[in-house]
Formats: sequence, C-alpha cells, structure tokens
Amino acid sequence: MLRSGGLLSDPRLSSLAPVLRRALIGIVLSSAVLNVLLLAGSIYMMLVYDFVLPGRSLPTLFGLLMMVIAAYVFQGMLDALRGHVLVHLASNVDAALELKAHDLAVTLARLNPARDSGQPVRDVDQVRQFLGGNGPTALVDLPWVFFFVGILFLLHPWLGATVLAGAIVLIALTVATEWISNSATAQLVRLNRDRQQAIETSQRHAETLYAMGMEGQMGTRWRAANGAYRQAQVRLGGKSSVLVTSGRIFRIFLQSVVLTVGALLVLSGKASGGVIFASSILSARALAPIELAIANWRGFVGARQSWQRLGDVMAFGGEARAVQPLPPPRSTMSVEALTLVPPGASEPTVRHVSFVAYAGEAIAIMGASGAGKSTLLRGIAGTLPPLAGEVRLDGATMTQWPRDLLGREIGFLPQNVELLPGTVAQNIARFDPAASVDTIIAAAQQAGVDEMIQQLPDGYNTDVGTDGRRLSGGQRQRIALARALHGDPFLILLDEPNANLDPVGEAALVEAVAAATARGAVVIVVAHRPSILAAIDHVLLMKEGRAVAYGPKRINLSQVSMDAQSA
Repeated sequence: MLRSGGLLSDPRLSSLAPVLRRALIGIVLSSAVLNVLLLAGSIYMMLVYDFVLPGRSLPTLFGLLMMVIAAYVFQGMLDALRGHVLVHLASNVDAALELKAHDLAVTLARLNPARDSGQPVRDVDQVRQFLGGNGPTALVDLPWVFFFVGILFLLHPWLGATVLAGAIVLIALTVATEWISNSATAQLVRLNRDRQQAIETSQRHAETLYAMGMEGQMGTRWRAANGAYRQAQVRLGGKSSVLVTSGRIFRIFLQSVVLTVGALLVLSGKASGGVIFASSILSARALAPIELAIANWRGFVGARQSWQRLGDVMAFGGEARAVQPLPPPRSTMSVEALTLVPPGASEPTVRHVSFVAYAGEAIAIMGASGAGKSTLLRGIAGTLPPLAGEVRLDGATMTQWPRDLLGREIGFLPQNVELLPGTVAQNIARFDPAASVDTIIAAAQQAGVDEMIQQLPDGYNTDVGTDGRRLSGGQRQRIALARALHGDPFLILLDEPNANLDPVGEAALVEAVAAATARGAVVIVVAHRPSILAAIDHVLLMKEGRAVAYGPKRINLSQVSMDAQSA
C-alpha cells in the first residue's frame, strides 16, 4: 500500500513499522479467507441447477442453503473485522504521526515561512482517511483477480479468456487513471495551499484591510486562487469520473458477454447450465477489485504523495540526535563567528559576530534599522539555524541539550508579540501543566504586571483570545515579558521590549532586567529607546550585519552617538 522506506526508516517512528506490518499480515490473511468464501455463491448456484433441480431433492436444497448461509455469515463477520482493523490501523498511524506532524509544521513555519507549514498535518489526515476507507481492501484484493480468472479457466478456457481480456482492459483503465491522477493531484494540492494562504492572509490582516479599504483587492486575489483550484478540481474530477464510469459500464457489459459465452457453451454441449450462473458470479467477483481500485485510485495517489511528502519534510527537519543531559547553564553565553541567513534571503544579514556575556550581565544590541539586530537575537535563541559559527552556553553548543530542557533556560520576547489562545496564567506558564500558581505570580510580579492582570475581568484566568487580540499591545508585551521571565531562565532575550510600553511599563521593564541580572541571568536586549539603557552593562553596536563595537555602556554610547551624527 504505502512504501515502508523513507518515513518509516526514521528512528523516531520505529514503533510504527511493526504496527503496519502486523496489520498488513492480518488484512492479507483475512482477505484470502474472504475471497475463498466468495466461491460459495457460485458453487451453490451450480449445485442447485445441476443436481437439486434435476433430482428434485428438497433435503439437499435446504442442506446447501444452510451451508451457504453459514458461509455468508462468516464472510460478513470477517469483512467487518477487516474494516475494524483498518479503522484502528488508521487511528494508530495518526496517533504515531500527530506530534511529529505538529513539530514539522512548527519547524517549517520557523525555518521556511514561505512554505505551507500546515501541509504535514493535512498529509497525515490524507493518509488516515485512505487507510480507514475502501482503498486498502481494493489493493489487497487485486491479486485475487487472477485466482477467480483461474477458476473460470477450469470451468472452460473460453470463459477464462473472456474475463482475462476484460481484466486487461480494466487494468489499462487503472493505469490511465494513475497517469492522469498523479500530476493532477499534486497540482491540486499546490493550488489548495495557495487558496488557504490567501484566505489566512486576509483573516490575519482583517483590521488593516477594513481600515484602508483593501478588502476588495484581497478578495480579488482570493477569488483568483479559489478559481484556479476549482477549475483544477473540475478537470481532475471530470477525467476521473469518465474513467470510473467507463470501468463500471464495461464491467456490466462484460458480464453480459460472459453470460453469452456461457450460453453458447451450454448450447454446444460443452458445459452444464449451472456454469452460466456460476461464471456470471465469478466474473463479477474477478473484476470488482479492479473497478473498486479505479474508484479509489485518486485517494491512493493522494495518500501516496502525502506519505512521500512527510518523508521528505522529515528529512528536511533533520534526524533526531541522542543528547546527553547537561546541568543547567549558569556561567557564560558566547557567540562565536555567528553568520545567519533569514528565511527567504539569499545573503547573510549577520556576519561573523562574536562576543561573550557572563552571568549577571545585561547587554544592549544597538544599531540602525536593518543592521541585523533582531536576526542576531533569533540566532542566539536558536530559532534561526546558523550558516556558520555557533552559540554556546557554559562552553556547550545549544544542540547538546534536548530542546525542551534548553527552552526552560531561555526567556524569549520576540519583536512581534503574539500570545497563544488560552488564559493569561497559561501563557505566563508557557502552558506547562506542572507550573504552580506561585511561580506564575512570581513571574508576573518580576515583570511588574501583577497589578494590571488582577484588573482584568477574570484576572489570571482571563482568556486572551487568538494571538492575544483581546488585550492591548502594551498588555500583550508585558504578559509576554512575564512569560520570558517564568522559571528564572539563565538567558533572557528581549527584542524591543519597550516598543509598546507606557512610562510605567518601561520602569517595570528596567526593574525586571535589573532583578534578572542580580540573580545571575544573562539579559540581551535589542533597543532603540534609551530608557532601557539604565539597566544595561555593555553595548554591542551592529552595522550592516557586523559587530563594529562591543564594550562598556559609557564607551559604546558615545560611538552610537557619533554614528548617528555622521548618518
């Protein structure tokens, strides 16, 4: 069904391979028994016509009826069991891939924003829907076509040859369906991605579009993307429908041909009358898997492409590395010849930056717009993989820690603050269910936001809404600062933390930075407004992606002033 290489070869999904293998063995065995049981109807028809009717034997008729009823009941139970196995297989595959799909979606959004980051989740949905439907049974039953054709050859070579010729025609239709569906399905996925991105962009910028009268222009873009998807869907659906209908009509026609051949054999004395009915049933059964495969081929192609994409994107995300547990960093943070290329850029925007920060120090990264300050902060946080160089904590590279453990030692306040859907308390606690109320309140107090939170309608239980939109920009920024401070992380990275703050918020920010350095944290701040400099020890001056000066605040502030005057 789906190739076991690629995706299943990843060690992170090693537990999925035996599950698929056991399920496949069970499905193949049950299909074998089911297909043998399907002979019961043909045998019953032949015996009734050739023996019961000439002999007028009611006991024989009722005996045969009981046996065929038992065969049908067992067949129904086995078929239901096979469907149950497939549904559970689909569920197990989804459960094995769900977290990985989420991680891949997040990784793609971080490393390649231009790519459709939601595709891995939709690919898992596509695989699950295929495995839980009729597609797998059609594929497993396909080899049994030759079994039933062989039985027809035993009844008479002409019957077998007729059905074999029909099977070849239907297989040709299947190949044509594959040829048409493969590229068309891939194109449909791309167009669906474009239309989803178009509507998501409009939703994300709804206020701006309304305020500036841009809804019509964006609606035109959405209409074009949706129209292209709709036309591609109609084209693919039309072609697939023609092939599916052709296959169904041809199979009905072929049954009539088989009846005709059987009648000719009976008239010529080369077969008994029961052969006519038996051959009709057997031919229908021989061709049914091919027709079912044609009907489900589009789903199979989609699932296969989804499986391949998951394998490709997992390779893009890198292999899981075994890491040794290290003690939490407590001493230094060093940047060594760090070079960074943001997603979508062709050239580095940060080049060969090096500096060392010690516990208890606060550093401001300053420079003109476009100097690479925010990109450097993202590189230090580990959200942007380096092109060259590395970031070390206590001498160890960041890749030597498990990311979930390292994340507890990093507080990150990005330039564009967005809270996650949930309560204020959940956001401050980073959605850690083990976080205590005391640590949440302590982080809020360090950020100077405790009093503001208590004035919200439900206090710490206030729902912030999607991206925190129920709060003002200043409220979001101060709550995000509390999130960065939660758990007393060693490395605190703040990107323009005072951009949306009033004087009260700025004073609280300065106090929070001073308190963090007093307990031994390293604080790095990207700053434009001078108020934050009261808590700063050193200044790193950036210019055109390079660090042109690094040292005590009093020295570098004069350098910043001279650069501003020369500009």
